[in-house]
Amino acid sequence: MANQPSSYPILCASFNQDASLFAIGTRDGFRIFDSNNGRLCYERALGAFNIVEMLFSSNLVAIVGAGEQPSLSPRRLCLFNTMSGNALRELNFLTSILAVRMNRKRLVVLLQDKTYIYDINSLTILDRIDTVPNSKGTCAFSPSLDGCFLAIPASITKGSLLLYNVMELQLHCEIDAHRAPLATMVLSSNGMYIATASEQGTMIRVHLVSEATKQSYSFRRGSYPSTIFSLSFGPCSQVPEILVATSSSGSVHVFPLGFAINQRSSRRSGGFLGSIMPDSISDKLDPAHHHIVHNAIPAGIKSYAVIRKVDRVSDTSSSETVACR
Repeated sequence: MANQPSSYPILCASFNQDASLFAIGTRDGFRIFDSNNGRLCYERALGAFNIVEMLFSSNLVAIVGAGEQPSLSPRRLCLFNTMSGNALRELNFLTSILAVRMNRKRLVVLLQDKTYIYDINSLTILDRIDTVPNSKGTCAFSPSLDGCFLAIPASITKGSLLLYNVMELQLHCEIDAHRAPLATMVLSSNGMYIATASEQGTMIRVHLVSEATKQSYSFRRGSYPSTIFSLSFGPCSQVPEILVATSSSGSVHVFPLGFAINQRSSRRSGGFLGSIMPDSISDKLDPAHHHIVHNAIPAGIKSYAVIRKVDRVSDTSSSETVACR
């Protein structure tokens, strides 16, 4: 994709909720690929798109135009059915849509200073949240119905964030995570943990959502500032074991999380996780206690990484794989 003609640059890229598919939007339309093998699953030439958000592996896709065609306004959200090729519903807003998130019950739309929460089936608006200016659409969302949280910045001068329970439609808490404004954040898929990074990019902090005002772990990425483009937890049913970060340096950082060490000690002797786990883990870890893949991505190129379980063809076991775009 990086070698495609310059007349069709990638305007956006995203994974679905379980990272089994990824989508790209270009000036020509949007395409959906299988994450396992890169196979093209669907393509539609409709014009330029800034947002393509999938709902797991269903036929429902939320798309937002880049504004290069009159019919594809960045203020209009279209729910599109890839099976029929038809638009199901449209939502129009007064300002540009910066981010869209959804699960099987909720649809979340972020504007620069407002966030809307809808029932995804009826498209009834359930809540409207006034926010601080958020020109980059920075947010985190957990698709789990049992722990469905939305995180958005709470300040433009420091790294604090608000956590909303999207199912119960109420504020959960506010977290003061960093001194500098937030650059990126991610919630684990089950909504139990949130990781954040500031514009400084030297520290990554992890909080347990149920006790979110108390910091769980602080990881040092490095001593020099760097823009952290993405954070991603490993797949989990309870506790994520790995956190991955990509940055403007072009390196991929893999942090082993020190949760439930005793329960996992028997598994540290082998496998991918065992090869990078240090002998001891404290609440604050320096660069020597994490694995770095140097030059994984060209320096300065915006990147995004996810970790997903991949079933092996030869047997029924599975391994953890890092996928980047």
